[in-house]
Amino acid sequence: MDLPQWRGLIGEIDKRFQAMRVLQRAGLARFERPDRLVGALLALLEWDRTPAAGVAANASRHPDDVYLIDELGRLTFAEVHRRTNALANGLADAGIKEGDRVAIMCRNHRYFVEGVIACSKLGADAVLLNTDFAGPQITDVVKREKARALIYDEEFAGLLSQAGRRRKRFVAWVDGTPKDPTVEDVIEQADDEDPVPPERPGRQIILTSGTTGTPKGAARAPIASLDPLIAILSAIPFKTREVHFVVAPMFHSWGFFHFSLSFLLATTVVLRCRFDPERTLSTIAEHAAQSAPMVPVMLQRIMELPEPVRRRYDLSSLSAVPLSGSAIPGDLAVRFMDAFGDVVYNLYGSTEVGYASIATPEDLRAAPGTAGRPPYGAVVRILDDEGNELPKGETGRIFVGSDAVFEGYTGGGSKEVVDGLMSTGDVGRFDEDGRLYVTGRADDMIVSGGENVYPREIEDLLARHEAIAEAAVIGVPDPKFGQRLKAFVVARDGEKITEDEVRDYIKAHLARFKVPREVEFLDELPRNPTGKVLTRVLSEREA
Repeated sequence: MDLPQWRGLIGEIDKRFQAMRVLQRAGLARFERPDRLVGALLALLEWDRTPAAGVAANASRHPDDVYLIDELGRLTFAEVHRRTNALANGLADAGIKEGDRVAIMCRNHRYFVEGVIACSKLGADAVLLNTDFAGPQITDVVKREKARALIYDEEFAGLLSQAGRRRKRFVAWVDGTPKDPTVEDVIEQADDEDPVPPERPGRQIILTSGTTGTPKGAARAPIASLDPLIAILSAIPFKTREVHFVVAPMFHSWGFFHFSLSFLLATTVVLRCRFDPERTLSTIAEHAAQSAPMVPVMLQRIMELPEPVRRRYDLSSLSAVPLSGSAIPGDLAVRFMDAFGDVVYNLYGSTEVGYASIATPEDLRAAPGTAGRPPYGAVVRILDDEGNELPKGETGRIFVGSDAVFEGYTGGGSKEVVDGLMSTGDVGRFDEDGRLYVTGRADDMIVSGGENVYPREIEDLLARHEAIAEAAVIGVPDPKFGQRLKAFVVARDGEKITEDEVRDYIKAHLARFKVPREVEFLDELPRNPTGKVLTRVLSEREA
């Protein structure tokens, strides 16, 4: 064996030792009763590394422990296992079979969880619909993905009137008197014995945000290894048997990741159908939650609460508030940590590449706005337009390699790949300390008067202004410059700021060509449920 081979072997051994230390710290490397451990291993053999295996394994290991808490009450691992057996068998009785697709349009509650697990037990693919989609969007997605059935909350019945034609329909969360059979009825009437495991594991199809166009379906097969989970555990202090309040929407890749993580860590998952900032604080306090994964706009809404309201609730149980899904504006993370302790962790990634980097509380205090550093097993490189790696400090396209990269879009195609690394579609740079900064979307670059401008830099600056709550910058057509910059600004409650003051503030910190020619004040920015600003909606105002 030559020297490079020896170095590679030593590196792999060191990597595995790191992984073992991470698992031990999370409480995953400990003795268990042999009978329960055998039951868990059999579940993995039968169901592969899927949600079906996760609930079956924990029903063997911790049958009477509470797994799920929502507005309807509590369910143990064993109860969820039996209920999802019945739901899977009931769906099969209704004609849903292995390889079919089932669209799920539900808020965060038990029926979302049980619908995904039941599809997994059937070998059906679960298509997770965004609860903010409009009717035509839903119809297009359901048709493109060839969904055989719909599981939906009754509040979305009107939006699904076209999409639901000639498809099996089951109502999840009931608000009145539904016309279609309910999921609860199916569970009560069907056999709760274990279904026959499918030959092909069911997949989960998570849709891209669709902030600039039609959402695409990103398919994810069962994880090939524990490395993606070890990567997160290496940076965020999750432990087994904790209480996690999943605030982020679970149809999104960030919320769904925490649903998946709950099986590995055997956590108790707390869910609430709708986000409310004060209720979020009261729920964390009520259940002494150790983790509350959110998207940044949720943190922003919490910090907009009056300080006396925030002080009513004891959040001392929290060890992590993991964020992802969109950029953290300004010094939001620092302000939250000043109020509630150093618990904010920010994960940068995408539906397609999974994770790329994680910023710890130390990173966010030392360098507000950073996306952090690549965790265990992740490779991140900054490339120029020719695919060459750029040195630290230079801005280029962000490419990522990890075990969490997706299989490809369900409609065909994928992201650009260079040397085995996949594009995130963003541009950014590394600083001298190895921290990643995301400048913006590659396709968001605005060319104004021959100068290249990325809106993110201007938006982050505006978010740090004491009178500005949030801001967005877009390019609008201009006969002289090709494009000109326009800023949309939301003032903080009780604060006043003029267009000239906005422009003067930017001019004092950035180059003159980055100063927007127009400033429009709004009551709020249009956002999707994960907090991303809908720039196409802002652009349509200029049409």
